[in-house]
Amino acid sequence: MRDVSDRDPSDHLERIRTDGYAIVPDAIEPDLLDALTEALDRLEHDLAVRPARNAFEGTSTVRIYNLLAHGSPFEQVPVHPAVLPIVEGVLDPGCLVSSLSSIAIGPGEVPQPIHADDQMMPIDKPHVATVCNTMWALTDFTEANGATRIIPGSHRAEASPTYGQAYDSVPAEMRRGSVLVWHGSLWHGGGSNHTDARRVGLAMNYCAGWVRQQENQQLGVPVEAARSFGPRLRELCGYGVYNGLIGHIDRKPPADVVLGPAPGAAPAGRGMVWDGA
Repeated sequence: MRDVSDRDPSDHLERIRTDGYAIVPDAIEPDLLDALTEALDRLEHDLAVRPARNAFEGTSTVRIYNLLAHGSPFEQVPVHPAVLPIVEGVLDPGCLVSSLSSIAIGPGEVPQPIHADDQMMPIDKPHVATVCNTMWALTDFTEANGATRIIPGSHRAEASPTYGQAYDSVPAEMRRGSVLVWHGSLWHGGGSNHTDARRVGLAMNYCAGWVRQQENQQLGVPVEAARSFGPRLRELCGYGVYNGLIGHIDRKPPADVVLGPAPGAAPAGRGMVWDGA
């Protein structure tokens, strides 16, 4: 990484405070961009990733979740010195990685429904930031190829957007290597792609460090012991998914991935919130 420690995040933080978002131009070095692009191409092939079948994730959009499980170069993303100080200024230095995934919007994709990333949290709005998310441009982001659409100032709204309703928005256009940073209450959504090439980005998302258990139940309780827990105790210890979204692993409840079926329990058959979109 090149030295960007002298960058002052104050201008970006002021923009996020007033407008709900900021764009950091040319934040990421070309070598890292190339390495990330190559790694995503390999993973898409090796994991046989295909688009989802719902309007929220996109039927012409390829998403790869849980990227930190796939090693370098993804390990460089959450701690990048051109971006993390801004996120820490929105949340605080105790913030946590919430998710790291890729979003490749393909030709013909339609606009994603406008939403706020914190709208599954039952907290009156406006409120202090509980989420701060970023989008790394691995290709140029243009209005034509599906640049993220945003509604400036909407992070101060007293409610979240109505799902599926049309709203006036503007495209967050930026060059490859730039990063969009936004307050989790900002209304936004992926754009439509009218070109013949993909718009590829990394969604590097963070949450406030206080949004978690006082004692880490997943690591503190041995997995062998947790496997004997019933379904409700598993959920209480953090092996469930809140509101069909928060806490998933590759779109599955952690219990399904780590623990297996609960003793004597029927298959849950739960889906993600997106599946009902």
